[in-house]
Amino acid sequence: MTIGELAGRAGVKPSTIRYYESLGLLPEPERESGQRRYGEETLRLLDLIDVAKRAGFSLEETGVLLATREDGAPLHPRLRELAQRKLPEVEALIGSAEAMRSWLLRASDCSCPTLDICALFDAPPTGGPGNGQPLRRLDGRPPRAA
Repeated sequence: MTIGELAGRAGVKPSTIRYYESLGLLPEPERESGQRRYGEETLRLLDLIDVAKRAGFSLEETGVLLATREDGAPLHPRLRELAQRKLPEVEALIGSAEAMRSWLLRASDCSCPTLDICALFDAPPTGGPGNGQPLRRLDGRPPRAA
């Protein structure tokens, strides 16, 4: 299949496929009259990359996982190690999202006439959103100081 056909079936742009090739995540395709030609195996690799991205793995980490296909090493040790490294990041994101959800739920019931008197905007010593929970950005870092 051509790069356009592959891109359409995988739900990505052709430039994404070329980028993955440049990173070594996808093998160099065969060429027919100068045009890239791909088989079903490349579609499977794009599916694997998509799953890894949705799991939060970087493209570099995804490359580590894909390397097991070529070096014959078992997948599970590498996958376990990457997953164990990634879990604390995800736990921090979940904690941050839960704090944001809690604040937004309280805000949806707010009837304060002004920001000046709304307890939701009182910053407790922890620097959080008026509930004793520290507010964190989605990337897990504390918010910038004002």
